[in-house]
Amino acid sequence: MALTSSYIGGQDVPSTDTYPNIDPATGRSLGDVTLGSADEVDRAVACAAATQRAWVRTTPEERSDLLTAWAGLVDRDAEQLAHLESQDTGKPLSQARADAAVAARYLRFYAHAIDAYYGITIPKGPDLHAYTVREPFGVVGAIIAWNYPMQLFSRSVAAAVATGNASVVKPADETPRTAVALARLSVEAGLPVGLVNVVTGTGEQTGAALTAHPDVAHLSFVGSTEVGSVIAHAAAARVVPTVLELGGKSAQVVFADADLAAAAEAVARGALQNAGQTCSAGSRLIVHTSVQDQLLDLVAERFRTTSIGPGAEDLDLGPLVSSTQLARVEGFMDDLAGGELVTGGGRPCGEHLRAGSYFEPTLIRGVDSQGRIAQEEIFGPVVTSMAFEDEEEAVALANATAYGLLGAVWTRDLSRGHRMAGALRAGQVFVNNYGAGGGVELPFGGWGRSGYGREKGFEALNSFTQTKTVVVKL
Repeated sequence: MALTSSYIGGQDVPSTDTYPNIDPATGRSLGDVTLGSADEVDRAVACAAATQRAWVRTTPEERSDLLTAWAGLVDRDAEQLAHLESQDTGKPLSQARADAAVAARYLRFYAHAIDAYYGITIPKGPDLHAYTVREPFGVVGAIIAWNYPMQLFSRSVAAAVATGNASVVKPADETPRTAVALARLSVEAGLPVGLVNVVTGTGEQTGAALTAHPDVAHLSFVGSTEVGSVIAHAAAARVVPTVLELGGKSAQVVFADADLAAAAEAVARGALQNAGQTCSAGSRLIVHTSVQDQLLDLVAERFRTTSIGPGAEDLDLGPLVSSTQLARVEGFMDDLAGGELVTGGGRPCGEHLRAGSYFEPTLIRGVDSQGRIAQEEIFGPVVTSMAFEDEEEAVALANATAYGLLGAVWTRDLSRGHRMAGALRAGQVFVNNYGAGGGVELPFGGWGRSGYGREKGFEALNSFTQTKTVVVKL
């Protein structure tokens, strides 16, 4: 089994300290991973800083061409990348293939977007010429989560390097391999050696060193609210800007006039995709009392017919990412907050699944909106439901958490849909749909404990640049 090493300045950088990369489907090791130290982080940042000084002088056209070439190589190696992603995360192979395709889309999107990214002129009078330019920060650090490693790598790095920055990426310790593979492809595509660097390791050691490094001028983080708070504090101590995409407890609000079959499929798909390990999963189902039984029956039936197995078998549901995450999800089943277990609630039967970190699709009816299971992010294939009588109560329930990442409204009354979209406290709201196939073009980020700043879309270019205003006396 091959060693996964940090990738710095176009070279593998091994270390004497390693840890095993565990396959969540079998509990067996996929190989060892280098445990990057502060020395490796320092080397990566220095390499990135040296490269960025030349990169910032390239034209948007040159960057566009190189990012497009990089996207082409991701497409070329998509099947290999998908297999690595499926093994590391446990997700079904078809979902990993979709992730590879979306990773390439991010590179292409920002390749095209940078050509149209300009400053503005400001009229101040006939004798003054005032204008703005957008300038990169320099070296940006990206600490990415384990649930969508390829997508998260690409969406952060593509926007960062398109705007003239260099990147140092710390992938999640559970899922390091595709980050290293994507960085290799950047060099093959012709991007400067040292522009994109990856330091593997744990958050406590490697991530902390990257966050604290004095030459890292900007940080982006995707992960838990608790860790995001630690990173925000460390960044604030150095007065470094951050983009934090944190947890979610997103609501799907279903009115009596909704297309129940479509709503049920979206609810089930959100819970099953990536085993529910998605910060934007619609894990709180808020349904009108008159259609509650019908909708829950549809969701429960979809859950009961779900096929479960290793990602390589490409079934509906793979394992959770680790035994640690499995134990966390199981812990929520100890207190259902007054709810009734409709289906699921534990590990699936089957000798062939015993060694993996599998958890059944789970639906819980009638939970207390203030209970832990309704308030905290579970990050597993678990949906809690509660009922409402009128629009005002639906809004109150939907907004009854400290999170604010996504929301959805299901209704045939589009006036109501617009009202609800305005009332929901969330960074994105979907009406009669949920998610957007990666949503590359859609600004994404949260309110409250879901974080701040925006990634994806054109708006992400603002996140990775700072405005300079120039005023010239004529």
